[in-house]
This record gives sequence, structure tokens and C-alpha cells, in this order.
Amino acid sequence: MNVVDRLIEYTIQKKNPTVVGLDPDLTKIPSCYLQKVHAHEDPRATAAEIITTFNRDIIDTVAPYVPAVKPQMAFYEMYGHYGVKAFEETVVYAKSKGLVVIEDAKRNDIGNTANAYACGHLGTVPLPNGSRAPSMDADFLTVTPYLGSESLTPFIQACKDHGKGIFILVKTSNSTSGEIQSAITAQGTTVTQSMAHYVADQEKSTRGTHGYSSVGAVVGATYPKEAEALRALMPRSYFLVPGYGAQGGGPQDVLPCFNPDGLGAIVNSSRGILYSHTTGAEREACPREIYLARVKAETQTMQQALYEALKTRYPDMLY
Repeated sequence: MNVVDRLIEYTIQKKNPTVVGLDPDLTKIPSCYLQKVHAHEDPRATAAEIITTFNRDIIDTVAPYVPAVKPQMAFYEMYGHYGVKAFEETVVYAKSKGLVVIEDAKRNDIGNTANAYACGHLGTVPLPNGSRAPSMDADFLTVTPYLGSESLTPFIQACKDHGKGIFILVKTSNSTSGEIQSAITAQGTTVTQSMAHYVADQEKSTRGTHGYSSVGAVVGATYPKEAEALRALMPRSYFLVPGYGAQGGGPQDVLPCFNPDGLGAIVNSSRGILYSHTTGAEREACPREIYLARVKAETQTMQQALYEALKTRYPDMLY
């Protein structure tokens, strides 16, 4: 099954086009998680154990309500191979709970290096005995496009060969994105528009049974007017929408990312679900059960707000 079809079916089942970002920050995680692990000789190993325990609790809490989670690789790689192992264990655990996993790693290069990234994160890797096996094995991967189309080809091929998906950076949510993405190309379009045309061109060869492509776009919630124009340029491409919650985006801001069927986008919240409801003082004394109840409440609040906004704008949507 095309991975975007699986994402869509989970979205319809749970009436929720949202994804919880797994950004484990030891300066924000409640202290109850920091105190109940074995202290390893290398403190990075201790950090990785905390991350794994924390992520499992978050996954258990949100899995009934969301179709996907999005671990941001930077929060894992900062702890070296210990952190990468925690990432791998998180991917396996999330999949065991029936969640789609979007790896936010923004990878790319050219030639053999791009192919190695595609094989390692989405496909299979060669082993000493001559066989091949999955490695990171994410369902989706975020990819940066700024080395040109040759750098994207291996990732698109991996999508076709292994039933995976990618989200190409088209319009990101950060305030300085326009410094590059609004620049005018030799063809008279902005970089963002040029990338949107490229993403749309991949649609027919990567379309699933629901009519959407597994080659999608990152389109930030903080630029709703541009999102509306990009939706028109990429009508059958799935959008990963960051910038909701802590970065200022709200339900009305993300509506232009969707189609009238209520599909076409998945909206991410990381800090808004994991951390924004707990003050520094509360983190020092917050019991695990109370913290996870707040995570659940924030997840449900986001789902309800987004669903109500979508249903009001698109009363005939599919869920």
C-alpha cells in the first residue's frame, strides 16, 4: 500500500489530520523522567535512555488520537550513536502502535551520497552477507531540494521501490525563510513556486488509490496566503504543515493547506503538545500521570479545534 494511503486511512479513522512531533529536550522534559533511569558511565547513554522512556509514554498517550508522529532527528543525533539508537527504537515502537512515522531530518546531497541517504532512511542497505535490509526505516522523510533535481531522484525512487514517502521543503514556517525561498529565479518565479512545480510534476508517478502523491511538500502554517497559492499549484500533493501552536499558527491558518475533501495535509505540533502547558517549576514536581494527562488534553484540544475548523469550511469532507 502506498504510504500516503495509509496516512489518509488513519486520518479518516481518527478524524484527525495532526501529527505529534517527538522533540525530546532534556531541559524541558519533566524531571520525573530524569530521575528514574540508570546512570550509565557515558551520560549520553543515560540521556538516550531517558529519551526512549519519554517517547514511549508520549506514543502510548497520543496513539489513540493521531495518525502519525514526527521525530526530529537533531534531538537524537546530538547524543551520538546512543541518540541514534533511541531514534531507531522510537521508530519501531511507534510503528508497533499503528502510527505512521515521519522522520524530520532534512537530508540531501548529490550522487552516491544522496543515494546512501535514501537507502539508509527509506530503503534498504547492503549487508556483508550480500543481502539487504532496512535501516532507519521511516515511513516519510523530509528532504531539502536546494542541490537540484539530481539530488531528489534517489529519494523519489526509494518512494516507488519501497512504498515510502518524502516531504520536500517548499515553504518553511520560519521567519527568515523568504530570504531564499522568495528569491526570483531565472524563469521569473520564486524559489518556492519553482519547487512547487517540481513537486507537482512527480504526482502522477507516485499517486496512491486515494489520489494523492507520496512525494509531498513542507508548507508552513505561518504563511496562509502563500499556502493557498501552493495548494492550487500542488492539488494532489500531501503537505506537512509545521508552525502550528508554539510558532503562532492556528486552525484558520492551516485551512488553505487542505482540499475540500478534508485531506491533503497533516499538521504538526511539537512544543505545543509536549511542553507549552508545563512551567519550569511544574516540571520539577509534575508527576508522570499528571504530565501525560496534559499531553492527552493538548492533543485532543488540537484535534477538536482543527476538526471543527475544517468541518465548518468543508462540510462535505470525507470524515
